[in-house]
Amino acid sequence: MLAKSQPASQPRFDFRGHCAIVTGASRGIGRAIADALGEAGAQVHTFDVGEPEGSFPHRFLRIDIADTNAVKAAIAGLPQPPTLLVNNAGITRDRSIAKMSDADWAAVLNVNLTGAFNMIRAVAPLMVEQGFGRIVNITSINGLRGKFGQANYAAAKAGLIGLTKTAAREFGKKGVTVNAVAPGMVMTDMARALPEEIVARAAVEAALPALAEPRDISDAVLFLLSDAARAITGEVLRVDAGQYI
Repeated sequence: MLAKSQPASQPRFDFRGHCAIVTGASRGIGRAIADALGEAGAQVHTFDVGEPEGSFPHRFLRIDIADTNAVKAAIAGLPQPPTLLVNNAGITRDRSIAKMSDADWAAVLNVNLTGAFNMIRAVAPLMVEQGFGRIVNITSINGLRGKFGQANYAAAKAGLIGLTKTAAREFGKKGVTVNAVAPGMVMTDMARALPEEIVARAAVEAALPALAEPRDISDAVLFLLSDAARAITGEVLRVDAGQYI
């Protein structure tokens, strides 16, 4: 066991020569994934509707992934076909079911589920042509268990799990793996700005003493993108400090 004063080592991955797309990468979990891929040598292209914050070393494209034609055009304009795709983009419009508007429901489903579908539909055939591809979808433990006030979000994230498993079956024989990572509460800047009682509730649920950090999610994603996970497809990897159990 490592001594408490000794920093934990980070896994090492090599993605040199790979073209990666990360959606929703301007901040938070998506930014951590994009940075980790860049550190590992990948050429990273990020699709988002919001400008990145601070210094941003990756190629940024302002794309609404719910727009099929915009997605197709952006991918056609890449300098080389992508081999890695991380569907991270997501929004929330939290309301109880009785108070949720049609617009709140549709907006979350359009980005969180239809957006991922648009990306997979555009990218997977290019991976098939190369005989290789890795796709990771960012779902949520709330897509597995439900969450009060998040009918739209939980339904979209649950649908993303079904999409993951279907895509894994459709593209597996052609060299493409498709998996999902399901975070719980992750201590992003946005999470740290939440009311203390919300974070405290997540901490009480957790089996481990500390909630996940963005790097914990990016480590899991890079593992599933790497050759170390070449025999894994259609799986959902929870990274939640034990909240779900």
